[in-house]
Order: sequence, then C-alpha cells, then structure tokens
Amino acid sequence: MTTRGIRRKKSTLTELKIAVVGAPSVGKSALIVRFLTKRYIGEYDHQTENRYKHEATVDGEPVLFELLDTCPKANDEFPNAAELIQWADGLLLVYSITDRSSFNYIRRAKSDLQTDTPVQLVANKVDMVHLRQVSRDEGEILAKDFECKFNEVSAADHVDQVAEVFHELCKEVLASKRKSKQSLLERMLGGSRPYSRGKSDSNLPKD
Repeated sequence: MTTRGIRRKKSTLTELKIAVVGAPSVGKSALIVRFLTKRYIGEYDHQTENRYKHEATVDGEPVLFELLDTCPKANDEFPNAAELIQWADGLLLVYSITDRSSFNYIRRAKSDLQTDTPVQLVANKVDMVHLRQVSRDEGEILAKDFECKFNEVSAADHVDQVAEVFHELCKEVLASKRKSKQSLLERMLGGSRPYSRGKSDSNLPKD
C-alpha cells in the first residue's frame, strides 16, 4: 500500500531543467541559492559549473527543478549552445544592472542560442541602483527583441521576487510542452481521416 503511494507520487512529479546563463559575477549562483534555500550568500568561487535539484510547488503542482549554474571564466567565454539547447527545457538569462559588459554578454549569448526553448531575462543587483549602468528601459527593449519576459530583482534583498522568476519560467516551459504535445497529437490525428466518398463511388450503380 505504501509502496504504491510512493510510486504514484513520483510519477506525478514534473521534472524541469533550467540553465542559468550569464557573465561572471552577475549573481547567477546567488539567485539559485536564494531560490533553493531563501538565504543569501554573496561570495562564490566557482571553477566549474554546478547542478542543483529542488522540489517546489508551482500552481499547486509539485515540480522537480534541476538547475544548471553555468560558469564562464571570462566575458568572452560562452556555453556550448548545442549542448545547452539539447539539455535545457528553459533558459534564465542573467545580467547585472551595474555591469554593462554583462548586458552585452547576454545579447551575444542569445544570438548563439537560436532556439524555441522558453527564455526569461533577469537583471540582478537592483539594490545597487546607485551604481546602475544599464537602465530598465534597455532591459525591456532587449526582452522585446528576445520575445520573452523581463524582471529586475535583487538576490540580496528579494526572496519572493526571485522565486517568482523561476516559477514564471516553469509555467512558460510547461505551457510550451503542452502546446507541443497538442501539435503532435493534431498531426497524428491528421493522418487518419474519416471515410469520405471517393471518385470510384460515383461509378457505383444507383437504385
């Protein structure tokens, strides 16, 4: 009885893979850890990419997030686009409002990631507005170019807003998957049409 219950729960758990992409020191790890633990840790010394798993409830449904924290060593180092697109269900593109080069990094990275994979653009470090180099308007214009949602957040100060960023991307991924399944179903059903009178039918003798 207990075993069946566990299996049923596991089978209803939606698994979602999200890659967090951005230049060094924009706060990718801080955003991920804030989402995972609700805690803020300001300093990270990553030499390699990290993966995290986290279960959360989105719109009342349990979701298992697998998060890939990409780790470029420099502003001219980009993740392998083909591998990233193949692995990820969604992409979270992060730049810092205090670093224009990180904004340009995202612009260049997105041009390599030409894909239908759902994307969300996030500007971090909005708590450091006195050091702002990238305006909100610029972020919104870039998001329009990417045809994606845009948010300005602070990993240092915001808990709910950071979680909402991940939840919004999750909803978009799930909607995209449902649309793909529906499209596939329609194509499959399109191959089996109900019987209709053909030309040969007109040659049959009439009463």
